[in-house]
Amino acid sequence: MVRDAATLPVDSPWPSAGPSPAPAAGAVGVWLVDLDRPPVLRERLAGHLSADERERAERFRFPVHQRRFATGRGLLRELLGRLLGIEPARLSFEYGAKGKPRLAAGGGAAGLRFNLSHSQNAALIAVAVERAVGVDIEALRPIDDAPSLVERFFAPRERRVFAGLAAAERLAGFYTAWTRKEAYVKARGDGLSLPTTAFEVELAPGSEAQLLAFVQEPEEVGRWTLAGLEPAPGFLGALAVEGAAGGEELALDLRFWRD
Repeated sequence: MVRDAATLPVDSPWPSAGPSPAPAAGAVGVWLVDLDRPPVLRERLAGHLSADERERAERFRFPVHQRRFATGRGLLRELLGRLLGIEPARLSFEYGAKGKPRLAAGGGAAGLRFNLSHSQNAALIAVAVERAVGVDIEALRPIDDAPSLVERFFAPRERRVFAGLAAAERLAGFYTAWTRKEAYVKARGDGLSLPTTAFEVELAPGSEAQLLAFVQEPEEVGRWTLAGLEPAPGFLGALAVEGAAGGEELALDLRFWRD
């Protein structure tokens, strides 16, 4: 969504990550990572990647994007490997019908679900147990065509709320809505097949994150929990977590680290 410009320092108020035990049922861990790492660390992380991941990295046009993709996937593998007690290079991924990655069946996956999002030099990795999870992060960069994007991608109520924001609030309002929508779509694993105009989220800056309405699937409103994130100065993020299992609500235990 955001075009690369000068990168922002990933200086987060979140605590440094220590040992990473696998989250218990109902717990969700979110890690903030900086994708601009020293060459020696990038080399180690690249060594974890599979052949198809290296090929995907090479498809990016610019070297900085190649490096950040490879670093993000390497850090994801190291984190999941620590949680599962498995060597990062031995982890195997498979992909849903619409492209969402997951750990391959077997291999000690233990019901672990994850999602990765990056913007410029920052990435968020969310991990949960036996519940779908989606995450999004965006650098707060000015957008020249924000009104046309709002008209194209926001639901009617969201467009009205956005229009009512003060001019100074509109950039944050746009990214607040965008990250919450992206996190929800990613949690569902729908990719581009779910129009972002089909559902509504709360978008006022500083508002409680929530899924407000989904006309075609009204049961979705009670099925998901959304959380707005402020992982580092100059970035906004959002988390969407499946909020029920077996028809019973699960209390969320959100935990945040920087790594």
